[in-house]
Amino acid sequence: MRVDGLDARVISTKKWVRAKVIWWGLHSAGERKNPLETLAKIKAEFSFIKGNYLLLVLSWILMDFALELPAIFYGPYVIYDLQGSPVILGLIGFISLIILALVQFPGGYLADKYGRKWLVSTMTIGVGIAYIFFALAPTWHWILIGSMLASFCLIYQPALWALTGDSTTSEKRGMGFSIITLINNVATTPAPIVIGIIVAVFTRPLGMRIAYGITVLGFFVAAAFRSRLKETKQNPQKIGFRDLFQHYPSAVKESFGVWKTLPKQVLYLFVVNVLTTFAIYINWLYFSVYAVEGADSVLHISQTDWALVNTMLFVSMLLVALPIGKAIDRYGRKLPLVLSFLVFIPGVLLFVYGDLTKLFIAFPLMGIAQILFFSSFATLQMDYVTTEKRGKVVGSSNFVNNITGAVAQLVGGVLYVTSPQLPFLITPPIIAAGFVITALLISEPKQRQQ
Repeated sequence: MRVDGLDARVISTKKWVRAKVIWWGLHSAGERKNPLETLAKIKAEFSFIKGNYLLLVLSWILMDFALELPAIFYGPYVIYDLQGSPVILGLIGFISLIILALVQFPGGYLADKYGRKWLVSTMTIGVGIAYIFFALAPTWHWILIGSMLASFCLIYQPALWALTGDSTTSEKRGMGFSIITLINNVATTPAPIVIGIIVAVFTRPLGMRIAYGITVLGFFVAAAFRSRLKETKQNPQKIGFRDLFQHYPSAVKESFGVWKTLPKQVLYLFVVNVLTTFAIYINWLYFSVYAVEGADSVLHISQTDWALVNTMLFVSMLLVALPIGKAIDRYGRKLPLVLSFLVFIPGVLLFVYGDLTKLFIAFPLMGIAQILFFSSFATLQMDYVTTEKRGKVVGSSNFVNNITGAVAQLVGGVLYVTSPQLPFLITPPIIAAGFVITALLISEPKQRQQ
């Protein structure tokens, strides 16, 4: 379950570019460019990373590191260390996503009526508290309780995405969402290396408890960052916690009703997103179970090698995220969306029929596909939807996506017991359907919403 340093990385990138420009200026015999002009262009390129967006990125990086530490061994932890099974793994995912789906309507409604900031900052603390159950779990039942609590607190998701859309201009929205997608959907920190060392030193059970302890701390610090956010909803009304579900019926009605006012392109995007969600979630929990050595493993990759594979994912994503975002802003959203499907399919197949060498190819392909898809999808959705409707649109979309993901995870667990390859082999035809819909029915808006 994903929710959700950039400052340091941007600075590091600037230093590297500065060094290369100076070297070129000293040694090139041809036409030379002014290094100061080049640096000014780079500064202008990243000038949108400020204010709310900067705070969100910093908090996301903290949370991303905190979540990725235990994530790559989550499946083996539940199955082998907490007396679970592949079916139980799917059941935990199913229940937590159902709860996550149910809170999307009030989340979107509250975001549009009462504002974004208070919901985001307060509930981030709640998610951190939920991960205490993961750190102390004697059996998988505690993981279920923690997952349920975390899903409830993620009622802030619609507010978070609406706030992100509000905090980026249409001209920089592709780059903005590309960075967020990089942080949210793939390994973007040294977490795989760190957890590999922790597990090697302390064993997997103790190492995972240490990792989840760091997760709790990471969310608390991220909540402190988010408490400094500025509200983007004009004239938000005041609300108490008792009102969270008081308006549930009207929230559902308004969240679905808003779709009648949107262009058909948004509906097509919605369908494509649902298909992609099912294709990803049906096997999401089982990558580590399928790969890492254990009773239910197929590839029998060692824990150390698995950490290295995830590190390769981290490196490759850092290299492509910003160029993809730049391309989305410059050349449009549709082409990257189409390409995402074409890249994802070979990545999945290489993983299913892979070995250690093929995994070093498969994971970067799937990671690049996710950046292409989620960056272009989120950007295109915000291009079509006005600020006043974004919370409801994101909330209702997330509701259906989470129901879809819940069913997919439960089905994936049952299929994995039947045949470990099945959850992965179902993905390519579903992704192909998304490709067809995107290629034939989705187009760029004539005018992008701010």
